[in-house]
Amino acid sequence: MTSFTLTNAQVLTPQGFVSGANVVVENGIVAAVDPARGSAGGGVDLDNGFLLPGFIDVQVNGGGGVLFNDDPSPEGAVAIAEAHSAFGSTGVLPTLISDDLDKIDLAVRAADKAVEEGAPGVLGVHIEGPFLNPAKRGIHDERKIRPLSKDALRLLTGARKARVVVTLAPECAAVEDIRYLVEQGVRVCAGHTNADYDETRSALKAGVTGFTHLFNAMSPMHSRAPGVVPAALESEAWCGMIADGVHVHPAMLRLAMRAKADGRLMLVTDAMPNVGADIDHFYLGDVRINVRGGKCYDNDGTLAGASLTMIDAVKNAVAMLGVDLAGAARMASANPAAFLGVERETGAIRAGARADFVWLDAAMNILGVWRRGVADDRAKAAA
Repeated sequence: MTSFTLTNAQVLTPQGFVSGANVVVENGIVAAVDPARGSAGGGVDLDNGFLLPGFIDVQVNGGGGVLFNDDPSPEGAVAIAEAHSAFGSTGVLPTLISDDLDKIDLAVRAADKAVEEGAPGVLGVHIEGPFLNPAKRGIHDERKIRPLSKDALRLLTGARKARVVVTLAPECAAVEDIRYLVEQGVRVCAGHTNADYDETRSALKAGVTGFTHLFNAMSPMHSRAPGVVPAALESEAWCGMIADGVHVHPAMLRLAMRAKADGRLMLVTDAMPNVGADIDHFYLGDVRINVRGGKCYDNDGTLAGASLTMIDAVKNAVAMLGVDLAGAARMASANPAAFLGVERETGAIRAGARADFVWLDAAMNILGVWRRGVADDRAKAAA
């Protein structure tokens, strides 16, 4: 049995921060969170830093120089998860940008195998397109966009272990097909869509439970044509937000936070392979994507994913959106865990959950990360 205790930290529990709690870990699982002050003996002293649940990112196109479209294999998924673990993400969904059906098949199988084999950090897969509205495709290759066919439904529902998220345009998919995906355990998100308000409401009734990068690649709000965003904000669905100050003006995100009464908002990175890699460009298919000034964009200026880490998304939420660290951390951990249906396993520091942690100093710099109780080099050095 491998056990250790983390001591002397501000521990974020589901009830809020607890000062000086001892977090006891046994075999990769939190055995106890003891609010009593003082060391339990043999512990790792976290020097009064913040201990947060590990972050969960449901939209990660790449990292560490790997683009999932280019390497839709278990090894590719693991490489992306490894790259993002340095920035606090202990669970990710490698994300496939619109591609052919054979590539979708490979991506789903890869994630399923990675999860089945217990690969650290891989929770499932996000298939973002190609079932999108061409008018809102953004950087997605128009040649790849296609209707949601029976063959596609078969591939999307083929996973046994991995969580599968699919982003589609509701106006381009039959309601019965959305309902079928949901019945088979797939999380369906609306995104890259020009749907009107009523079409979005119909999709929600059919089982859509998420919205991909709220505000981006969506029909705009208008006084007599509300579009996608108001339907998302008044629903009980989860909304992903890219809090990089580039994709969405902070005022719009603050508005969403005030309007979303149920608080079902998630931070996502939409990260590209430059995250965790020293590169100034990469290719999405045959399109060169430039990395400059904290942005990823093609030669025409179209944004192509993001140059964002989850720890920076958390910092930006605190700085730009007026939330405290606890609120920002929940948008990066507990909320995405609930969206994926893994909240009993991860996303919180409580007895019975996986020992997925991020240790921060007072300036919100990462001092160490644990995944399933395994410390990274920074955390090992502290021990």
